[in-house]
Amino acid sequence: MSKKNKKNKKNNKDYVAVGGQALMEGVMMTGPSGTAIALRLPDKSISTQMKEFKRAKNKHKFLGWPFIRGIVNMVETQIFGYKCLMESAEKTTLDVPGEAEEKQSKLDKWLDDHMGPKMMAVIGAISTVLGVGLAMVLFIFMPAAAFDGLNKLASGALEPFKALIEGVIKVVLFVLYMFGVSKMKEIKRVFKYHGAEHKSIFCFESKQELTVANVRRQKRFHPRCGTSFLFLTILLSILISNVTLVLLPQLSKPENRWLWMGVKLLLLPLIVSVGYESIMLAGKYPNFLTRALSAPGLWMQRITTVEPDDEMIEVAIAALKASLGIAEEPIAVEEAAEKEEEKLPEGGHELPSLEEPGDALPSPT
Repeated sequence: MSKKNKKNKKNNKDYVAVGGQALMEGVMMTGPSGTAIALRLPDKSISTQMKEFKRAKNKHKFLGWPFIRGIVNMVETQIFGYKCLMESAEKTTLDVPGEAEEKQSKLDKWLDDHMGPKMMAVIGAISTVLGVGLAMVLFIFMPAAAFDGLNKLASGALEPFKALIEGVIKVVLFVLYMFGVSKMKEIKRVFKYHGAEHKSIFCFESKQELTVANVRRQKRFHPRCGTSFLFLTILLSILISNVTLVLLPQLSKPENRWLWMGVKLLLLPLIVSVGYESIMLAGKYPNFLTRALSAPGLWMQRITTVEPDDEMIEVAIAALKASLGIAEEPIAVEEAAEKEEEKLPEGGHELPSLEEPGDALPSPT
């Protein structure tokens, strides 16, 4: 065994998986001691809480096997991440007592009176349905419809390139979507917390003390980010779709558009699984190939991460320390939480988020 391989083997034994997701005015982190969320409250204090994150693979070991764990992990982290995101939005948008009622619109008051504590759950359910619907339209229906239109103009000459052209359209739509939401004030702050999350993880992985000064000088582009996962998933979908059309050329016919969209939906678990394993390899074994796989996602992070301020870095550090079990102050524990057999996620920094997430609509984290 070469010295280089021995060194990589030793580093992999020392590897500690940590990962997270940016929230509204906060960060969620998962590490050896569990999952923690830290939020910057309206009074400027930091609230840190341990959260229970049950994983199906702890009860059914086969769900943790390679090429099965990817789709399972995506579903679990999307559900859990979305709950944390909604909780952060609720906690960090509470106004000072007395001012809240003055700022409420008539619709807000009606919803509060008739739904009360169930309001956030209802809003979350509606958002999820709309998000899934919008994702289907943007990334499945629109590329297929756009190709059919272009192919008709070209008198059918583009048919052999159907998967490639649809993939390019999908990439363009994804980039435009992420760029568009990045201009929203609230989302831009989430992207700043996304940057703080990455920087703090880099600081930990480089074995430096978790201080604001040390975290601030780290990179904000992380190869295991959910954005990288999303972008890689899109690229893999182009490759797998091309292979599928070579094997089943009749699917490229305009009259089979709906059948083709159904086949692409059926291919999603395979695409997600391959993408997940690729991202995990990129995080564990940094080399030319894995850096090449991560490169498109790292470019996209120039949109989905923004340089954070020191207060945001403090929040990310608080969440990371709690997940590592080295918090300096007592931390609230979620009520009725039961200790899990295994807190550590497979392979570290996960998605999200879209971040995140595989994100009904791609998560910005």
